[in-house]
Amino acid sequence: MNILIIEDEPLAAERLQNLLMQYDQHFVITAILDSVTASVNYLNNFVAPDLIFMDIMLADGQSFDIFEKIDVNVPVIFTTAYDEFALKAFKVNSVDYLLKPVDPTLLSKALKKFMTIGRDFDKIKEFVKSLIVNDAVPYKSRFLVKSGKTYTPVILSEIAYFSYEKKLTFLYTKTAKRFMLDQSLDELESMLDPKLFFRLNRQYLSSFSAIKSVHPYFNSKLRVHLLPDAINEITVSRERAGNLMAWLDL
Repeated sequence: MNILIIEDEPLAAERLQNLLMQYDQHFVITAILDSVTASVNYLNNFVAPDLIFMDIMLADGQSFDIFEKIDVNVPVIFTTAYDEFALKAFKVNSVDYLLKPVDPTLLSKALKKFMTIGRDFDKIKEFVKSLIVNDAVPYKSRFLVKSGKTYTPVILSEIAYFSYEKKLTFLYTKTAKRFMLDQSLDELESMLDPKLFFRLNRQYLSSFSAIKSVHPYFNSKLRVHLLPDAINEITVSRERAGNLMAWLDL
């Protein structure tokens, strides 16, 4: 099977390529492209691959721009560190949607789904319709937190960020109050509107309003300063850095 990878982060592209070859050594990676322009040129001038793995935030725009410039008649599996675009992704030939860093088990499931659907775009459209129905579930708008024997309601606009400290999850308000929660950061991330909250790293999930400043850090990472001050230094990986900057400038 011929596979095209569209990904502007070299480390992420290399990791994905390695995972694909581990899954099936007979896969052929026809090219690794890092921009909308390069992708449009390739798809216009070369034989179409059987499957495309496509990041959303590319060097010169969003990969959705590719579909606006040319007809892409190839199934796509999106890979991205930012899940706000999930539903939009499924409207353009998407077989599946994987968050980075790509989990090998989820990659395997996505490939098996592709093997089932193949180029049957009617099946893909049916899959999209089911996702649109499921997408109607609202995001969480408030929390009921406990401190001692007292329960306190906290609305979303009062929340600064969530943290994971010493195997416990905490909610921090903008007035620096801290409450322990039962949910993990992964669970909280799925409950909250991605337009309002961003997963900075394994320890912090921040609201837009809590980010005071962002500074360049070594090896293309970013250092983030939150308000109220976090107890740990917060760095954003190279893989997530571009998505954070795009999220801050929506």
